[in-house]
Amino acid sequence: MIPAGIATASDYEAPARDRMGENAWAYIAGGAGDERTLRRNAAAFDDRVLINRALPAVRDVDTRVTLFGHTLAHPILLAPAALHTLVHPEGEVATVLGAGALGAAAVISTQAGRTLEEIAAHAAAPLWFQLYIHADRGFTAHLVRRAEAAGYGALVVTVDAPVSLRPREQRAGFRLPPGVEAVNLRGEPPAPAFDDERAALRHLLAVAARWEDIAWLKTITRLPVLVKGVMHADDAERALAHGVDGIVVSNHGGRVLDGVPATVEALPAVAARVAGRVPLLLDGGIRRGTDVLKALALGAAAVMVGRPYLYALAVAGPVGVAHLLKILRTELDIAMVLTGCGSLKEIGEEVFWR
Repeated sequence: MIPAGIATASDYEAPARDRMGENAWAYIAGGAGDERTLRRNAAAFDDRVLINRALPAVRDVDTRVTLFGHTLAHPILLAPAALHTLVHPEGEVATVLGAGALGAAAVISTQAGRTLEEIAAHAAAPLWFQLYIHADRGFTAHLVRRAEAAGYGALVVTVDAPVSLRPREQRAGFRLPPGVEAVNLRGEPPAPAFDDERAALRHLLAVAARWEDIAWLKTITRLPVLVKGVMHADDAERALAHGVDGIVVSNHGGRVLDGVPATVEALPAVAARVAGRVPLLLDGGIRRGTDVLKALALGAAAVMVGRPYLYALAVAGPVGVAHLLKILRTELDIAMVLTGCGSLKEIGEEVFWR
């Protein structure tokens, strides 16, 4: 049941913290360093000011977008996030039930708390699979084959997180509760143990993915391959040179390196370099339908929302996820009407006040 008083995405945050408890809250809500980038992701949308149009001629709005052969009812996808079972007993199964009710595509994490196959069996809207390229490339290929067999429609390869450090988790002494695990990683060869932290870091960097691994991935799958974690136009160009089918402008929700730009600040330069050659998506900081409109105006074809749907999942399960998506879509509809945009193709930089 949706608690009384929830009218915006942000309204889910406080009750979610109460439901989750401090252990899960530290993991999901926290970011890298002093969390400046985490906060900046959302705040930077305020720096772009919209201008409404008088007596707009819009009589209806069309929010449909086609990505990799699937036409979606709206351009709001669910970003990959690990271990939904931290906040709801059914985990990603509950998430995709809510997403399906609003026709939203969901990107399922390698570190999901339910199996890829179980999640897919409950999905009523397209699923993509977020992939880390593991040290054991054979295990990576095994995950890809499972995703293909289960009907996932694309691979989203995270390319920005070989290492990270999140003090909020450290302060909370974060630990996985009993019964919560990344079940799809069962069978992965164990990583070697190191007593020396710097030796462990050198090992991680030695086995981390490289651009040539993206090209390799393209040879072993029939699925479209997107890279997630691009913040620099030169990296976008490298991704295109290695054959990617899509790019996600992302700083991992501020969870990897603190002090970097917000994703919406990085988007225009990346969009200018990509120049429509592949679909461009954005995640990080989406809290309002107006944020969706601004991202589309700056060159994104669609956006991914992250923490807000986890908060909604914690509070109200699948119904909460569907409600969160309905809030954002309704806000997008209204913003399009008031800025004079009848379809996504009509959204451009003219929606901004200058």
